[in-house]
Amino acid sequence: MKRRQFLKGAGLGASAVAASVAAPAVVSAQETLNWRMVMPWPKGTPGLGTNAEKFAAMVKEMSGGRLNITIYGAGELVPPFECMDAVEQGVAEMAHGTPYYWQGKNPALNFFSTIPFGLTAWELSSWIRFGDGQKLWEEAYEEFNVVPFYAGNSGMQAGGWFNKEINSLDDLQGLKMRYAGLGGEAMRRAGANATMIPPGEILPAMQSGAIDAAEWVGPWNDMAFGLYQVAKYYYTPAFHEPGPGLEIFVGKDKFNALTPDLQAIIRFAAQAIAENTLADFTFNNIQSYQPLIDKGVEVRQFPDEVIMALAEHSKAAVDEIAGQNDLAGRIAASYLDLVKKAARYGKEFEATGLMHRAKVWGY
Repeated sequence: MKRRQFLKGAGLGASAVAASVAAPAVVSAQETLNWRMVMPWPKGTPGLGTNAEKFAAMVKEMSGGRLNITIYGAGELVPPFECMDAVEQGVAEMAHGTPYYWQGKNPALNFFSTIPFGLTAWELSSWIRFGDGQKLWEEAYEEFNVVPFYAGNSGMQAGGWFNKEINSLDDLQGLKMRYAGLGGEAMRRAGANATMIPPGEILPAMQSGAIDAAEWVGPWNDMAFGLYQVAKYYYTPAFHEPGPGLEIFVGKDKFNALTPDLQAIIRFAAQAIAENTLADFTFNNIQSYQPLIDKGVEVRQFPDEVIMALAEHSKAAVDEIAGQNDLAGRIAASYLDLVKKAARYGKEFEATGLMHRAKVWGY
């Protein structure tokens, strides 16, 4: 309902005018909306930008063209790491991203992406959908006036690209690297010079020598971004990203003004794209792995000494976040409760099953 409709007529009293100004605008069932979605990665990025585009296409089809979403890649409308600000300030109506990109606003947001040695893709989804995750996430995003929706996962990521082997903690000392989330914090505490740069800048930074190592996603994206061209050693798996979640978030006022059917369309399109995204990453990572190795890449794993040191630093960082305030403490407690229960279940079911499968097929 438009403000001028409330104000029409000279007989409105002051109280009526005040009430009309305060009332939220409500989208009519016939109105066509044209929204903007911003992203921190380049448009067309495999699995990321492509699934954001599929989400927009779903919403348009399901709404009969009543809600049209234009996608803006990194830097096209706003800088990569300013997507949250853009939605909060009304520059865009919604964004596709991952919560730990906004950890500068609230470090507890890491839990809704991933933490080192944390939940896998399906475990994170289970916490958000059936545990306290969604409720806590909405509470955490309340101060930014946005509504979050889980929108997928890349699955277990790679530990990154290095131009030298990591055989001990000494090899991390002073190493310049691009490392995301709490993994970057653990690396810093272990002696590395870890920083965070947008995805589209990783290859140029490696080429110029600005950084010596970098993690991005996994075989599919890493090959698409050409990272095998600038580093020989590929470390797997990622200690810091066992199942990093993706999100779509919408300005709360914009979402609340939608008709109930459009709200449902956004909610269920996000759920559909979540499953599609994980399936997309899983299939294409499998398909891309051997071709990546065929390019002369040498696969390595971090030594136990390095893993245990990174685990110690990661736990310390998580404990510090949990102690910052009541909300952070509740988020950490809920997430870690599932991690600890999942650790035994995953070891005795999935990990053992995968080990048996590898033996049967000769790996």
